[in-house]
Amino acid sequence: MQWIVVFAVIAAWWFAVTLLTEQIVRPLQTLSNVVAALREDDYSFRARGGRRNDALGDLALEINALASMLQGQRAGALEAMALVERVMSSMQSPVLAFDPNGRLKLLNEAAEHAFGLKKGLALHQGAHELMLDYLLETADDGVLSLGATQQTTRWVVKRSGFRLRGIPHTLFVLSDVSVALREEERVAWERLIRVLGHEINNSLAPIKSIAGSLRDRLAALPLGATEHEDFERGLEVIANRAESLNRFLQAYRQLMGLPAPALARFPLAGLVRQAAALETRLTVVDLGGPSIMVMADADQIQQALINLLRNAAEAALGPDTRSDVEPLVDIGWELDGAEIVLAIRDNGPGLLNEANLFVPFYTTKPDGTGIGLVLVKQIAEGHQGSVRLKNRSDGTGCVVEFRIPYRHEA
Repeated sequence: MQWIVVFAVIAAWWFAVTLLTEQIVRPLQTLSNVVAALREDDYSFRARGGRRNDALGDLALEINALASMLQGQRAGALEAMALVERVMSSMQSPVLAFDPNGRLKLLNEAAEHAFGLKKGLALHQGAHELMLDYLLETADDGVLSLGATQQTTRWVVKRSGFRLRGIPHTLFVLSDVSVALREEERVAWERLIRVLGHEINNSLAPIKSIAGSLRDRLAALPLGATEHEDFERGLEVIANRAESLNRFLQAYRQLMGLPAPALARFPLAGLVRQAAALETRLTVVDLGGPSIMVMADADQIQQALINLLRNAAEAALGPDTRSDVEPLVDIGWELDGAEIVLAIRDNGPGLLNEANLFVPFYTTKPDGTGIGLVLVKQIAEGHQGSVRLKNRSDGTGCVVEFRIPYRHEA
């Protein structure tokens, strides 16, 4: 009987321990696993069998509710981040963010293009390694210039702070103000030329009139043949220079009054051939390109090409070109993404001063007016395009890239 009693007690104890394990230890272990999963950002685990009015059951239900709430918040955060990335990728303004240590944490496609970065390689790199120290030093509403001398883009920098996982970051948003500044510059030149034209014309008219009157009265004066010839030559110089200066002013007035482009479809190949045929001092080599229809102002584009081909021919035929090299000018075009790129090359001496190429009044030619390249630039920008001159990398000379958008619509 004693052994039977002992065995019964042991069995009862074992049953109680087993029941305790099933009712307390295992639920606690399950809840521990759920909490561990939450700590690892895994919100898929749930505790089963939770009931109200039971301590462990209430705890299990509350942990399940917490997991559901965190899962919903995470889904919302992912959707918000996806929306932010979509908005950033579609923005034309460069956007960058740096952590307190100056490491790049965020950038969009516009920033990749503006700063020449690759997202996969640039993220988590320091500003010093990326050579962006100057950006971190730029004040809020400061102006930043990027790009080559001819195609400098000016940006207004907006700085703001935000926290990511509790860590403060600095956000940079850049706004392109180049177009507005160029328009202000154009208006300033227009005002200057209007004032200069008015004042100079007021002087040219009487100068030219007086020179003509003096030439008419010159024959009646008692002068020798040599003196008469000297006076005649001097008065002719005065009249010719007055007329030349008048033509100079009229050319600038035409430049400032360039109308908006009248867009129409035309084959690019035919227009290039016509422009090349107008340069008679040498044979322009037509390298050709894809057969495409262009939506642009044919007259303005042709005028731009004529000016560029004239400059290229003058460079190739100029006195600074090597005498053992045959003068060469060629033209071709290609599609570069959404742009048409017309390239004109020459084998002249190349560019010596790129900074003043598009400055009105600036010219290196004795009889130049300094409006040729300025007119080309205005035509390109009127078509939402650009023009750039650079020295050739495949030999001596210069290459001009005239870019305009490739529009498909009729």
